[in-house]
Amino acid sequence: MTMISIPLFPLGTVLFPEGVLPLQIFEVRYLDMIGTCIASGSPFGVVMLTEGQEVRKPEMMEKFVQSGTLATVEESGTPSPGLMQAICRGGARFRVNASKRRGNGLWTAEVEFVVADLPVRIPSELQGAADALERVLASLGDVPEERWPVRLPFQLDDCGWVSNRWCELLPLTMAQKHGLLMLDNPLIRLELMHDLLDEHGLITS
Repeated sequence: MTMISIPLFPLGTVLFPEGVLPLQIFEVRYLDMIGTCIASGSPFGVVMLTEGQEVRKPEMMEKFVQSGTLATVEESGTPSPGLMQAICRGGARFRVNASKRRGNGLWTAEVEFVVADLPVRIPSELQGAADALERVLASLGDVPEERWPVRLPFQLDDCGWVSNRWCELLPLTMAQKHGLLMLDNPLIRLELMHDLLDEHGLITS
């Protein structure tokens, strides 16, 4: 397994591969981190918080799950001094082998990659999940592309891509989303999403 050292951004969310993550950054530790990532073209890791808050409080130590997703900054801007806005894209999943907190509060970690989902064509019995997602995407209509919750290219014939988009869009708990993120079988992930969509009447014959 390939291991790398990366900075971590513990957040109250779960990022999926190819997912879109908008950020508003004002803490010095993360302004510095994102600036370095932009300059070097390197990723950072998004991990789900289990204790603490996204904004640092001296009396509270963050705790987070020991697995997550790489994120790469695709767009960024500074609308005012001390504030950065960034749009990031999800990449590979990883597991944390060791982590440490620097004096400025920034976490760094040695991580190893999780094997990426293999391409799996959607079987006929699960096609309803892809069709429902296609309807959602079509409903975006005249919304500017940069505001879409899903980015091109669409892969509506792939189990992993379709299941990941539903994991993002459906109102699941963050713990549920993280469990689905780390499932190593995209077909099972899609089966679970299909069942949930069917329960809510979103699968049409």
